[in-house]
Amino acid sequence: MSKMFFITGGAGFIGSAVIRELIHNTGHCVVNVDKLTYAGNLESLTSVEDSERYTFVQADICDASAMQQLFEQHQPDVVMHLAAESHVDRSIDGPAEFIQTNVVGTAVLLEAARAYWKTLQQQDKAKAEAFRFHHISTDEVYGDLEGTDDLFTETTPYAPSSPYSASKASSDHLVRAWQRTYGLPTLVTNCSNNYGPYHFPEKLIPLMILNALAGKPLPVYGNGQQIRDWLYVEDHARALIKVATEGEIGETYNIGGHNEKANLTVVETLCDLLQELVPQEQSYRELITFVTDRPGHDVRYAIDASKIERELGWTPEETFETGLRKTVQWYLTNETWWKRVQDGSYQGQRLGSL
Repeated sequence: MSKMFFITGGAGFIGSAVIRELIHNTGHCVVNVDKLTYAGNLESLTSVEDSERYTFVQADICDASAMQQLFEQHQPDVVMHLAAESHVDRSIDGPAEFIQTNVVGTAVLLEAARAYWKTLQQQDKAKAEAFRFHHISTDEVYGDLEGTDDLFTETTPYAPSSPYSASKASSDHLVRAWQRTYGLPTLVTNCSNNYGPYHFPEKLIPLMILNALAGKPLPVYGNGQQIRDWLYVEDHARALIKVATEGEIGETYNIGGHNEKANLTVVETLCDLLQELVPQEQSYRELITFVTDRPGHDVRYAIDASKIERELGWTPEETFETGLRKTVQWYLTNETWWKRVQDGSYQGQRLGSL
């Protein structure tokens, strides 16, 4: 049966991947609610914009009256809350915006959802019973892993290190509190680092691809040995839809790619891929430049994604090697998309260095 998905932040990197997956590969309908900040890009949704099952609304999740009106108008079955300020370096430069969007915005959205859900309970009990509020978060809320074999599980204590991760931890706690106190049917997912097509180029992988193509230095923080688990964005989109439609109320699901890599290894792999696909005399690896580390930089993240596999049957389809190749090839064939981003709001400058 077709459901109405109310997706916040749908013009962002992960949100647009979820919407493309929903419109191309399911029969569900989508209303995309996005403020269109610097990282929101409707060009990531050109393949779905003419679909009768897709609607875009420009609105701010911090605007309570706008959120209330949108819930009443679109009568969603599922809320997928992805709208967030998401870049650690930007949060170091300006934490206030992260608190406003990620904490206050989540509280406003929860209250709009709760009012809507209470009305449903009086008017349409079956729809109220099926309603879900799915909050999408990050593994960064767990902080740093010390042991080389340790993994983040759904019960790992929170220990956020940056203003960004602290704001996301706050929003996670709010969502769980609304479930516990008011009974709002919520779900939470915490994911590892995403990569793939349509990624805003302030993040590591697209920044390195575009810098390399331009012959610019490839800045690697510290010694480059910080380890991250990498998740291809389309795998993540499929996981999120599975959780939103099949997950158990009140549960948390960690979503990871089973791909732990040191940052330096990621950059070197990108260089070798580019050397194969766009060969040049000077090795791209020669562009690698070590720079002062990020303040409070976590050394290692790694997710145990066994719960979502065991309970919902999800596993990633892409390996790091296949996903990274697809990503590089996408950037090589979609210059128009990233050129417009570069000409607009971000030219590859360093952020968050104090």
